[in-house]
Amino acid sequence: MRQRRPGIGMTGFASLPPVRGAEPDPDELQVLGSIRDVLAGSRFALLTGAGLSTDSGIPDYRGPGAAPRAPMTYQEFIGSSENRQRYWARNHIGWSHLRRADPNDGHAAVAQLEQRGLLTGLITQNVDRLHEDAGSVNVVDLHGRFDQVLCLACGRRFSRTLLAGVLEELNPDFLERALVAGVVEMAPDADATVEDSHLIGSFVVAHCPACGGTLKPDFVYFGENVPKDRVERSYAMVDAAAALVVAGSSLTVMSGLRFVRHAAKQEKPVVIINRGTTRGDDLATIKLEAGVSEALTWLAAELPAL
Repeated sequence: MRQRRPGIGMTGFASLPPVRGAEPDPDELQVLGSIRDVLAGSRFALLTGAGLSTDSGIPDYRGPGAAPRAPMTYQEFIGSSENRQRYWARNHIGWSHLRRADPNDGHAAVAQLEQRGLLTGLITQNVDRLHEDAGSVNVVDLHGRFDQVLCLACGRRFSRTLLAGVLEELNPDFLERALVAGVVEMAPDADATVEDSHLIGSFVVAHCPACGGTLKPDFVYFGENVPKDRVERSYAMVDAAAALVVAGSSLTVMSGLRFVRHAAKQEKPVVIINRGTTRGDDLATIKLEAGVSEALTWLAAELPAL
């Protein structure tokens, strides 16, 4: 378990101090003022994506400056033991990086918005659990959790920390050799890219300690469906809200875009805060291209509690 920031817990956390970052520039400030006016006096649902975690040192897939990459699909993962070996070797490297990440000011701002009664709920496409680390409680981890693994045979779930210890025993000095080989790229799903095929080919994959079955990270791969209960809970958050705010998501995949379409169909305001275009821009009531953490920090300080 990662160290929590002082004064921030999973539940029953103490009152958070006002969060205020750098003042936005005049153009951003004008748009933020409009967003504040739309959101003031009512509760809204919040959908967050990888753009919120970049300030915590976790790269995103599609933001400005992101290197093009094709994440492994569910079909590729289950279809080949070689693919699973490659994935787990890269995941073992990515995990060692992602588990050290801390929440940033944007995560703290979201926790404050919830505590002050402004959110009907939080839907996140991120698997990094930084929202929970910052103190958010009513969270749908839409794409799952990087801190758990799932057995595809018996359905049992295990701690990723526990698995890390097993993988280190099976692959002594692997991380050190990977550093020598050169990590080319990290990804928000605890994946990493290493060019050394011999290194990857030497990796020993762990199996389920209960039944010997295939282990998979407990998050939704490309080509895999989001569990129905998460989708229904997310729709309920949007239904209960007066507006939907999207922060740090390009909405490229339907798993997030559907909630924007749902809110727009109900004629609710849709606010999108993201650097770069998104698939939901044509449905946005207000679109702000700005730093996500900075914008959320400003809104948390400006919006009155309900």
